[in-house]
Amino acid sequence: MTTEEFITLNLGADVRELALKHAGRTDIDLAYALDQIDGRRRALKKLPRWAAVDGIIYPQHISMEQCSSEPTALYKAAVARRLLDSCAPAGGPQAAAPTVLVDLTGGFGVDFSYLAPLFGRAVYVERQARLCDVSRHNTALLGITQAEVVCADSTQYIASMAPATMIYADPARRDAAGGRTFAVSDCTPDVLSIKETLLEKAAYVMIKLSPMLDWRKAVADMGAQVGEVHIVSVGNECKELLLVMSGKYAGLERIYCVNDGLEFSFTPEELSLCSQLSYNSRLSRSSLPASPAFLYEPNASLMKAGCFALIARRYAIRQVSRDSHLYVSPCEVPQFPGRGFAVEAVTTMNKKELKAALAGVGRANVAVRNFPLSADALKKKLKLRDGGDTYIFGTTTADGTHVVIVCRRLP
Repeated sequence: MTTEEFITLNLGADVRELALKHAGRTDIDLAYALDQIDGRRRALKKLPRWAAVDGIIYPQHISMEQCSSEPTALYKAAVARRLLDSCAPAGGPQAAAPTVLVDLTGGFGVDFSYLAPLFGRAVYVERQARLCDVSRHNTALLGITQAEVVCADSTQYIASMAPATMIYADPARRDAAGGRTFAVSDCTPDVLSIKETLLEKAAYVMIKLSPMLDWRKAVADMGAQVGEVHIVSVGNECKELLLVMSGKYAGLERIYCVNDGLEFSFTPEELSLCSQLSYNSRLSRSSLPASPAFLYEPNASLMKAGCFALIARRYAIRQVSRDSHLYVSPCEVPQFPGRGFAVEAVTTMNKKELKAALAGVGRANVAVRNFPLSADALKKKLKLRDGGDTYIFGTTTADGTHVVIVCRRLP
C-alpha cells in the first residue's frame, strides 16, 4: 500500500487511533499521512473550498490551527478588491497596468490563495523551501495561474523588489523558542522597522496582526500612514487585527468592526466626539426598564474596539453603566451588531427577589459583566445548571447596584 492509498482509505478515521494502530509501519510515511488526514478533516470546516479540491497538501497540525479561515481570507479579499477599485485609472480596465500582489509571509498560503486571483501577478515569498514546494503544488491545483513562488527571506526580497500594487504581510508571532509574541516589533518580519520600505514599494500595505493587540497602540506604533483598521471576528470570536497603510493617508480614516459579515464602522472623529460628550444614557437600578424590554451585548469586534458610547448614541439605546458594556432598550433594535435578548426580569441580589425572578428556572446560560462574582460563582449561588433557554447576566448599574437580568435570546 502506498502512502496516498493509505490516506484515501482513512480520510474519515480518527487520527489518534490511526497513530496508535499503525505505529512502527515503514512501508508508508505515517507522519505525513496523519497530517493529510487531520488537515483535510479540519479544512472541511475551516477551508471548505480547499477541502473540495482533491490532492491539496496540508501542513502540520499547528500550521492548520494558525492559518486563516475561509471567512477571514474572504474578508481580506473584499478589502483588497475595494482598494484596487479606488486606485483604478480613469481610462478603465484597458488603461490599467497589471496589478501586482506581493505576499511577504507566504506560509501555508491560505490568504495568498484568496488575494492572488484579484491581481494580474501575485508573488508568494517564503523562506522555507518545503512550504514553497507545497505552495507551488497547491496553487496549481487551485487554478491560480498568476502565482509566482519565491523562496527567499522577506526582508532581503523587499529591498530589491520592483514596485507592487499591494504588499500583504502576516508576521510570525512566535519567538525562537516557540513562545507567543504579540508586540509588532517582536514579530518576524519586524514590519515596524521596515515600514518605510513597505510604503515606498507598494501603493497599499495590508498587515495582519494578533487580535490580542490594542488597536490604538498598533496604529500609534505604525504611524500616520495607517488609514484603516479592521477588527475581524468569526462566530463572535475576535480573530484578526488588520491595518491598511498607504503613503496617500495622512492619518487614520476609519475603523471597521466585522463579525460574520455584519459591519459596524466609524471614524476617529466620531469616536472622540462620543467619548467627550456627557451622554446621559446610563442607568440606575430604579430606572432599569420593566419588561417587556430588550438587552443587547455587542459582538467581540465591538468589544475590542471599545466604542461603547458610540454604540449607545448610534442605536439610541442606554448603557447599563460605563463599565458593564451592556445596553437596554424599550423596543427591539433590528440589525444590532451583537446578541439581543428579551428581558423577563430584573432583580437585585436580594434572596426574595431572586427566588421570585428565577421561579421554575433550573438551567441557564450565566455571564457576568462588571460584577463582583465570576460566572461560575454566580451560577453556584443561584443553584443553576448550565444550558437551557434562559440567559442570565450579572452586572452593575451606574449607581453601583448589583443586579441580575433574566432574559431569553432573540432569534
